[in-house]
Amino acid sequence: MLLPHQIVEQSLQNHFDRNVRQHYFRGMEFAEPAGDPGWFGPGSAVWHVHSHLETLIFGLQCAAYLERLDPSIYWMGVHHSRLVERSEDPATPPRIDPRGLAVRLGHSIAFFIGTAYGTTETAERLAQTVRAMHHTIKGTRPDGAPYDADDPDWLRWNYATVVWGLATAHEMYHPRPLRGRKLDEYYGEFVRVGHALGGTDLPTTKAETHDCLKSYTPKLALTHGAAMATGHHLPMPESAVDWAIRDTMPTWAKQLIGHRSPNVVERTARRAAVWTVINGLHAAAGPIPEFTQAQARVADGVDPALAPHTEPRYVLGSDPVRTRDDVEFTFA
Repeated sequence: MLLPHQIVEQSLQNHFDRNVRQHYFRGMEFAEPAGDPGWFGPGSAVWHVHSHLETLIFGLQCAAYLERLDPSIYWMGVHHSRLVERSEDPATPPRIDPRGLAVRLGHSIAFFIGTAYGTTETAERLAQTVRAMHHTIKGTRPDGAPYDADDPDWLRWNYATVVWGLATAHEMYHPRPLRGRKLDEYYGEFVRVGHALGGTDLPTTKAETHDCLKSYTPKLALTHGAAMATGHHLPMPESAVDWAIRDTMPTWAKQLIGHRSPNVVERTARRAAVWTVINGLHAAAGPIPEFTQAQARVADGVDPALAPHTEPRYVLGSDPVRTRDDVEFTFA
């Protein structure tokens, strides 16, 4: 007979299985071959950070919020993403499609779990699929400025927002957060993902990432999408989540969107409330199976023949040409 906490854990895992795992984790391998550490392996900072699924998901929202302060990112989403509902009337602002948002989040979760705990082959295949999608995203903003998802400058911005969002969410809401040099180990390890997606000249510490993000301020703006996704006009609980996301942003980014932190007592109380919710969900759901499978995969040690390579296998321009339909079929 299951105990009450086991019933809750099973219910949450079943919910994740139905809505995320069965749709977006297909074809990903975590259990074998034995001895394959994947891209990071046991004892890595990435394994520690990504094992807390709820903080990982929150960090992805933080990254997305910061990312879309780049107008080109906003228009890439409007023109190419299923995140938005488009109108035939060009004067009608695009609206977020809840289904598209769920699909985007599902793919993102699968990618960052798969590259953390999947086998080397799984991680490489995921990276190749994301690169293939990026290769199809090219166009022109309404103001005439071109955009290209393969642009090294864009890739650097995109990478920096992601690692900042994930690491900062971890710092603030993980029950055993990495600090100082240990946290910089995460930044240094995670750059493996950025390189695999084609990024170059990427930051490898918290300080470097902050400086990298700040260097883009002349190019940033409060886009329509960011403006409509923030503010006190949002209903509860969206407004509480929105505040917590904005709270993770660097000071200069908060200034850009007009966000002001409350006094230290209220801010501490708000953070404590978010911490309780995030870690309550994590405690109820239990560890993710992908993490435990990866641990078992290397329980008898790492096979030197399968040890992680330190340099990405991807060579710029070497990917086969694939249509967007081909990519979406693979990534479905």
